[in-house]
Amino acid sequence: MPDERELLDALKNVIDPELMINIVDLGLVYDVAQDEEKVKVQMTLTSPACPAGPQIIHQAKAALEQLEGVSEAQIQLVMTPPWTPDRMTDEARDHLGIF
Repeated sequence: MPDERELLDALKNVIDPELMINIVDLGLVYDVAQDEEKVKVQMTLTSPACPAGPQIIHQAKAALEQLEGVSEAQIQLVMTPPWTPDRMTDEARDHLGIF
């Protein structure tokens, strides 16, 4: 069974196609919980009308379900609290030129 770090590492393979940064470093992932072989993720998007939303959610589910010990991943899209650039890692800010 993967630990939280392995789950987050898998989610780092999901890249926001508009910003070209992974969803973990963007701060879109709010919570990752695991119960046996099921993983539940609460995440958001950079905006409620994000056109890449369905693609990002599908890729997050697929990335987790490829891990050994994960039989099902449920991705819950939440809009509260709203995403802000403050949630990004320093590396993501540097990539986008936000200082």
